[in-house]
Amino acid sequence: MNTERVGATAEGTPIHRWTLERAGTRVRLLTYGGVVQSVEIPGRDGVTAQVALGFADAGDYPAARGPYVGALIGRYANRIAGAAFTLDGVEHRLTANEGPNTLHGGGPGFDRRVWDAVADGAHGVRLSLVSPDGEAGFPGRVELSATYALEADGALRIDYRAVTDAPTHLNLTNHTYWNLGGVRDADGGVANGPATAHELRIAAGHITPVDAASLPTGELAPVAGTRFDFRERRVVGPGYDHNFVLDEVAEGEAAAELYDPVSGRVLTVTTTEPGLQLYTGDHFDGRPFGPGAGIALETQHFPDSPNRPGFPSTVLRPGEEFRSTTVYGFAAR
Repeated sequence: MNTERVGATAEGTPIHRWTLERAGTRVRLLTYGGVVQSVEIPGRDGVTAQVALGFADAGDYPAARGPYVGALIGRYANRIAGAAFTLDGVEHRLTANEGPNTLHGGGPGFDRRVWDAVADGAHGVRLSLVSPDGEAGFPGRVELSATYALEADGALRIDYRAVTDAPTHLNLTNHTYWNLGGVRDADGGVANGPATAHELRIAAGHITPVDAASLPTGELAPVAGTRFDFRERRVVGPGYDHNFVLDEVAEGEAAAELYDPVSGRVLTVTTTEPGLQLYTGDHFDGRPFGPGAGIALETQHFPDSPNRPGFPSTVLRPGEEFRSTTVYGFAAR
């Protein structure tokens, strides 16, 4: 494990990169936005490739707008309708950054912050920051951390922890886009075709349907007989930006599995979260990624939960600790 300075923000705050290596996996992380800049793993032929979309130059991240490439997302992953919610009888107005709604914490979110970083054991790094009361309209001063670590088999584990001094809503995720066929390091472009040609399985019998603004209707709709049925592995295809309601699975069992038949690389996702957002990158504009260049599998609570009492709660109160874990496993076959 090593760390190096790789740039600075426009305000002069240093950006550092941490490199973790174990059991054939190499991961590069940035303190800017908690970004997963690269993940390198071998295929069935033993050849190692970069499989996470990222910018080769760390300085490109502060200038980028929109796709949240590789970043930690908060305070609230996904969307909140009307950029507002009422908690304990008090209405809180948030920053609207997607029309009248809030997306991924408003602006600037945690993807635009420089996180403090310290080593966590021989194969991990703990990122931490403080989100002040009122940031982007969210109540409460929140102290949080995200620990990235490589496990003995090379899996990437992310442990999220947070506490607050006032009732608030919190929903954290990582926004890495995966292309198991391999991504060029030189400019971040995709080398071996779209990730939408991969095969995907999701252990989910329902989704939360959305309206034209990609906000949930409040229903839980069965996937049987629809294009959302990934209970058996099949080609992904384009056109997805939807939250899947994960079925209960045995501890350690994968909630999702992504497979590239060409390289043989496999990504498994295990999580303590109740939902998973499948986003196929249809809005990439070719600078440098084209539509479908990578697939995001964002473990999360459901979108707009603060305004949907029937959804699993995202309320965090003083004296409680927010805890969430997601593990990305890698293999080849």
